[in-house]
Amino acid sequence: MDGNIVVTYKVLCETDLNTSVTLKELLLNEKVSKVIKSEFAKGFRNIELVTKSSDSSLSLETSKELYTFEVSKDDFADILVLAEEDATARKLFKKECSRVELVDIETLS
Repeated sequence: MDGNIVVTYKVLCETDLNTSVTLKELLLNEKVSKVIKSEFAKGFRNIELVTKSSDSSLSLETSKELYTFEVSKDDFADILVLAEEDATARKLFKKECSRVELVDIETLS
């Protein structure tokens, strides 16, 4: 195959945070509820925080820098290995950071 692929990846660490909290859980937290009430309903009494859908969630994850490299379309099957090799060559792996996650694969003509 002719052409190239641009691969975007990020380096993952053991201490990275990746969790989600539902809106209901968030509003049931007394500290969060108190802050919301004092910010948006200052001076009012008997205020309740109510959600209309319980499916809404808030994701908390560690912000990561994205890295890119370009390979031939023939190397598509080895993209993950090549991303790990690129991270090693750039000396991105540290004590607790030894994995990569592919973020985007873009085909160039």
